[in-house]
Amino acid sequence: MNILSPDRAQWMSGHYGLMVHWLHPHVWPEKGAPVSDLDEAVNRFNLERFLQDFSASGADWLIFTLGQNSGCYASPNSVIERLAGPGHCSQRDLALEIAAALHRLGKRFIAYLPCEVAGNTTMHQGFAWNTQEGTDQAEFQRRYLTAVREWAERFGPLMDGWWFDGCYQWPIFHSRYMDWPAWFEATRAGNPQRAVSFNDGSLCNGLMQPLHADQDYLSGETEVLIGGRIRLGRPETPQLRAYGALAHTLPEPIPTFLPEERFVPGSICQWHSLLPVDCFWGHGSGCADWLPADLYHFLDPNLRAAPMEPPLYSDDELAGFLSNCLKVGGAVTMNVGIYQEGHLGQETVQQLARLSKRLGH
Repeated sequence: MNILSPDRAQWMSGHYGLMVHWLHPHVWPEKGAPVSDLDEAVNRFNLERFLQDFSASGADWLIFTLGQNSGCYASPNSVIERLAGPGHCSQRDLALEIAAALHRLGKRFIAYLPCEVAGNTTMHQGFAWNTQEGTDQAEFQRRYLTAVREWAERFGPLMDGWWFDGCYQWPIFHSRYMDWPAWFEATRAGNPQRAVSFNDGSLCNGLMQPLHADQDYLSGETEVLIGGRIRLGRPETPQLRAYGALAHTLPEPIPTFLPEERFVPGSICQWHSLLPVDCFWGHGSGCADWLPADLYHFLDPNLRAAPMEPPLYSDDELAGFLSNCLKVGGAVTMNVGIYQEGHLGQETVQQLARLSKRLGH
């Protein structure tokens, strides 16, 4: 661990932000059929209304998805267009517009990307993605980081952080093969104070430490609160819930957690939790079988063009969780559902507005 690393995530301490999964073509509209054309969908994004909803939440930052698993990005990138062919990136730089608008409001912007393109089959050849297990993906990393660098340099001071997903111990690209110096260099191009985080599943997998000692804040992926505390891990099998009455067949209860200090213990990494508070990451995404079915009230995934999933937690439970985390210097990002048109669920917005007032944000 580099004890001389600057405290790039200090601005997160004691505060909360929002995340939205606006991912074409898998983001659904409030009404009608989804727009299939990337440029048309991006052009229809109502930035003014989105900013109204964001401002009502009292959040201090936004994590916004540049793209994931579909080969479609809501921001131009010449490297992607050159290596993978045209049509992967929107002509309108929606992400940069959002970042600039947030900075005018005195807020901060964090960009979301996966660290891989396993699901983006149209990009495999151009980015030298190796579909064989056990590879170090060295050439892929070299090419991909040129795309990351282009975004990093263009956004400059308007990008305050990165949140990289998919940094797992999977056979096709084990996280031990990540070229860490190259990742940190590319991600901080244009802004050396940019806070960077890499997600290995984190708290939802029961992992309490950052993936790398030099990352600035814990990715903190969290799936559910139990009694206002983070559930650390998942049930071993989905069938265990079905046989809940047979107590002798159950493992030890899954532990829960709240932070007691600003930094992850034993590190200088800002403690942070990323928690869905209405839908499970994206509107109409359905319900994973390791989540409490009595808490997650999901719509039929075949009926996605329907009202946004309602808030998962009461005001008291969510406010209590936020207060317990923020008062010790921790940070929380709440993931909220977003429609293709760019606005949020109004029940969620109203709840967040109440929480903002209650917490003095």
